[in-house]
Amino acid sequence: QDGSDITIYCDGACKGNPGKSGSGLAVYKGSEKPTLLYGQYKEMGTNNTAELNALHKALLIAKEAKGSKVTVCCDSKYSIDSITKWAYSWKAKGWKKKGGEIKNLEVIQEAHALYEDLKERVVVKHVKGHAGVEGNELADRMAVYVVLTQNEGYEVYNYDDVGDVLAMGEG
Repeated sequence: QDGSDITIYCDGACKGNPGKSGSGLAVYKGSEKPTLLYGQYKEMGTNNTAELNALHKALLIAKEAKGSKVTVCCDSKYSIDSITKWAYSWKAKGWKKKGGEIKNLEVIQEAHALYEDLKERVVVKHVKGHAGVEGNELADRMAVYVVLTQNEGYEVYNYDDVGDVLAMGEG
């Protein structure tokens, strides 16, 4: 992909905001077809929570891939900035910010700690959503699929053809 051993696309979806939400990922290793994951169903989730959960899961996968260079692609600037930028000042102020509470604090703290540990070999970058980037589109389809299946744990989605997955419909 871009000099990385592994590229992980992550996305969240929410039906209503708040509403039924889920997270999806597409994991690319070499020339193998991507591994698709879907999970983290929440009955009353938000789009931001679903995006953060997906990014957190991507960082957990990156952690397991010891020694590999990993690029995590996310279409949520809010999630990326929460974990790779804003968390530093929030942490310095005892996890507080002007204007009150930090929403989704627990997942931000966990994901930020992972990012800190991994940032020597993990790059988190923004990709435009719904712009025809295959990995992002696949992660989107998986996130939307969770709203239907309502599975809380992550499961691998079995498929033969990427085109069939892309045809599932956008979030």
